[in-house]
Amino acid sequence: MKRLSLTRNGQVRYELKTPWRNGTTHVIFEPLDFISRLVSLVPKPRVNLTRFHGVFAPNSKYRARVTPAGRGKCKKTQSADESDQTSAEKRASMTWAKRLKRVFDIDIETCSECGGDVKIIASIEDPAVIQKILAHLDDNATSAVTVLLPDCRASPTVGLFV
Repeated sequence: MKRLSLTRNGQVRYELKTPWRNGTTHVIFEPLDFISRLVSLVPKPRVNLTRFHGVFAPNSKYRARVTPAGRGKCKKTQSADESDQTSAEKRASMTWAKRLKRVFDIDIETCSECGGDVKIIASIEDPAVIQKILAHLDDNATSAVTVLLPDCRASPTVGLFV
């Protein structure tokens, strides 16, 4: 930092951006005093750096009305499927299929052909098994492609300038 320097006797000299009204351009600190002032600027851990007041405050009874997500301190009406759930089901984490839908907008629980429900019967996570399946699919895909391709021929530019 260009505005911070040490004096010969070990004190910290800080140059101000703009002079104060009384003409002061530099402030001299003892090293421990300077460190204590810096430490007071560091926020406490796990504390939000943005504070909200008024209707945006976390405990405001009107917050749910003014925030887009509807979060706030008010009694929410429960939907039919939420009222049937136990407290353990409400706290349960999302399934990976629901996460795919939420994050990437990929709905694998609905059939793309008929729109019916799809039942997930397995999740293959072993890398060796995945490699075997992909290799088998790749072999089938290349054999199907070779059947569809016409016989090889030279590119159009070969023999053009002979």
